[in-house]
Amino acid sequence: MFNKRYYYVVTVQYLGYRFHGWQKQPNLKTVHLMIDRTLNFIFEGKRFKSLGSGRTDAMVSAQEAAFELFVYEPLEDFEEFLTLFNINLPQDIRALSVREVTKDFNVINDAKIKEYLYVFAHGDKYHPFCAPIMTTILDKLDIEAMKQGAKLFEGFHNFKTYCYKATDNGIYNREILTCEIVENTLFTANFFPKTSYILRVRGQGFMRNQIRLIMGALIKLGKGEIALDYITESLKPESTEVMDYIAPASGLILNKVEFE
Repeated sequence: MFNKRYYYVVTVQYLGYRFHGWQKQPNLKTVHLMIDRTLNFIFEGKRFKSLGSGRTDAMVSAQEAAFELFVYEPLEDFEEFLTLFNINLPQDIRALSVREVTKDFNVINDAKIKEYLYVFAHGDKYHPFCAPIMTTILDKLDIEAMKQGAKLFEGFHNFKTYCYKATDNGIYNREILTCEIVENTLFTANFFPKTSYILRVRGQGFMRNQIRLIMGALIKLGKGEIALDYITESLKPESTEVMDYIAPASGLILNKVEFE
């Protein structure tokens, strides 16, 4: 017997500090695992499927992530669904919205722009409460040089240097629409340092650890360990450089996903 399916996109936000990323893994607590456990509870065992728009690594957070929900009975009241979902989700995951889509919608292929933020401070040891969403670099960094370096990543380049464990078979020619360092005015707390910064990166999609490797290069630039020319040369098709520093995961935040 054919059962009609109903399709929805649900947006969520989460603090990734205690999770081993989005994707389900054996014997590990992940965001997708907790979402599916909660859905199974509120749907009282009725059949459903959920599919994320992409993965985030262990300890990476999200301001606005999305997943597609497939069910066999329609959601009659979106507000009631969100309320029930949030009551039963763990404290560090929150559902933001739900909307119906057609069966032609694909939460992975139709995600056209992803924006990531990397929050960081430098030059001191700051309050431990910062740790879940901010990376602290103890050294003093040359922020102006890092701003110049960030802009070099904008445009269409070969990003093989900035892919973790790159092989000769990957597709590394990609476009970054925005790559900039700005002062952090988005996230505030009374225990934050007086001044902190955000690396903001926008593009259609990113490879494994790409943004953390870009941030790693910018930190090395800020310390004076590499020059701007290194970044320029590393983005050329003939580059054989391998970036040896991956910035810590806990400063990275998926800020939003834009769909067609």
